Amino acid sequence: MRVLVTGWPSFLHGEATAGDVLSMRTVAAALDTAGVAFDTAWSPAFRPGALHLDDAEPAAYSHVVFACGPAHGEQLRWLHDRYASCRRIAVGVSVIDPADRAVTGFHRVLARDGDAVARADLALAASTTRVPVAGFVLAPGQHEYGERRRHEQVHEALLDWAGGLDCARVPLDTRLDSADWRHCATGDAFVSLVERLDVVVTTRLHGLVLALHAGVPALAVDPVAGGGKVSAQAHALDWPALVPAEQADAGRLGHWWNWCLSTRAGDAAAAPRRRVRPLDGALTALLDEVSR
Repeated sequence: MRVLVTGWPSFLHGEATAGDVLSMRTVAAALDTAGVAFDTAWSPAFRPGALHLDDAEPAAYSHVVFACGPAHGEQLRWLHDRYASCRRIAVGVSVIDPADRAVTGFHRVLARDGDAVARADLALAASTTRVPVAGFVLAPGQHEYGERRRHEQVHEALLDWAGGLDCARVPLDTRLDSADWRHCATGDAFVSLVERLDVVVTTRLHGLVLALHAGVPALAVDPVAGGGKVSAQAHALDWPALVPAEQADAGRLGHWWNWCLSTRAGDAAAAPRRRVRPLDGALTALLDEVSR
């Protein structure tokens, strides 16, 4: 007996959603616990180095399990044809049309909905590991820096490096908008959002400042050759996790990323919120000016 675990993330033209992938993990874990040999097939677009359906020969399997998602469509019918010699089971799927060959092609359908009984989704039982949640705040434009701008090059290197991180990446924008739900409407809302992150990666001055305001370590990358306002602010706040535009490579970014996730960085990030005295001089001078 050997089982091939499949789902919509197995198809080249399928879709890999978090729920589908975690449901397949739940099935794989149940098989493993029961001592049943299995393989899991993935789309070459999603996981290029994994086992793909084209390489999973039907003769090697006694069963094919399809987990999660809607049981419909041409790709599922193709799955039935390719693995016609295997016993095929659908589990945790939605049945829209019970007469569809995508459904009737299974020997057994354990639906999550669409029949008389509603069952909890398989993703609920998946074993997961918490990963860092990282907010990315990037600075577009800033043409005032002229020929010193390195934004495109820095962002390309930064995002290429970030693509290999084992973290939850959250794109953030400091621009406020009361009419667009995708943006925070107030500064309070933005800081409240940042407070829930583990780390901020930013090429913006206020990405750095508001991360430290929220007590969250920031990996600041200055997109201006020779240093611009991001570097100046990092120096003013005595914040060490600063990468110059000329040094934005994977090695240096990785070093400061690891540091930002350390306890030491968390303690250091809280300090600027308590360090208000550097502002006293500027605010006192301002009040002197307006009182004249």
